[in-house]
Amino acid sequence: METDASITLERIEGFITGFWWILPNLGIALVVFLIFLAVAWGARAGISRFFHHRGRPDLAALLAGFTRWSIIALGLLVVATIVFPSVKPADVLATLGIGSIAVGFAFKDILQNWLAGLLLLLRRPFRQGDQIVVGKHEGTVERIEARATLIRTYDGKRVIIPNSSVYTESVTVNTAFEQRRSEYDVGIGYGDDVKKACDVIRNAIEGLSGISNNPAPEAIPWELAGSSINIKVRWWTDPHQADVVHARGHVIQAVRQALGEAGIDLPFPTNVVLLHDQTEEVDGDRTRQREGWPAGDNPPAPRHLNAGTVTDGGEQRRVEEAPRPTRRRH
Repeated sequence: METDASITLERIEGFITGFWWILPNLGIALVVFLIFLAVAWGARAGISRFFHHRGRPDLAALLAGFTRWSIIALGLLVVATIVFPSVKPADVLATLGIGSIAVGFAFKDILQNWLAGLLLLLRRPFRQGDQIVVGKHEGTVERIEARATLIRTYDGKRVIIPNSSVYTESVTVNTAFEQRRSEYDVGIGYGDDVKKACDVIRNAIEGLSGISNNPAPEAIPWELAGSSINIKVRWWTDPHQADVVHARGHVIQAVRQALGEAGIDLPFPTNVVLLHDQTEEVDGDRTRQREGWPAGDNPPAPRHLNAGTVTDGGEQRRVEEAPRPTRRRH
């Protein structure tokens, strides 16, 4: 028992002696680490101020945070070599190199999003406040963070999109230019004057609030549809979504009212069903070819809609179909 107690006391004395030996190194390491912390704080503040003055707050936050933590990591490396003199910086760097590979595989998505965010902030395909479309998401850019881009949708929702997706997918920037064009198809009747309708439409939207006169609104005959002649109406507005939506409503209302006052028809879709021989005798020349009716000198005899035609020995004869009885509810 006395031997074990003496061994324990010797170990404690060794720890105390070792502590007194490394105590100066601990003090020096603490001072060095505080210096690194001050440098990290100063570098962060300087980078943040530099990019804020240039109107790039997102890039300022990303680079300032990265610089700060890089300097702190370097300070910890220096502190480790001061406290433990046997540790060589080359060995630490080699260990960090092997560890960085493992960390890279473990945090692949995080590093990928961070690099994509840095490239987005450097190249600036869009800025904070721009209205963009990324995939199926559309809204206003709130900010670009180290991992993701945050956009606010038009109905008040926040969408967080990974930076790697934003960088690799196609992005539509609706507010990239000062004006944005919208269009709408208006159908008029085949019996109406197309040129007059185009003039009426242009005059109706030229003076509307929010509609640009440079370029001027356009009304172009565009399509001969099944039951209407379609005119494509195009106009330019401010690129923001609220202005585009309100201007569209004003245009539709003004066009509808102007065409109605000018006596121009806005037809509904219609369907025409042609039954080949169900025609009346008053339809005209029955030997002339018409849609759904073949030409010939021996046309079928006119018949009522309730009548049928059958072939008997090469000759056609008419068969009258009795009307169906009507049931009454009691």
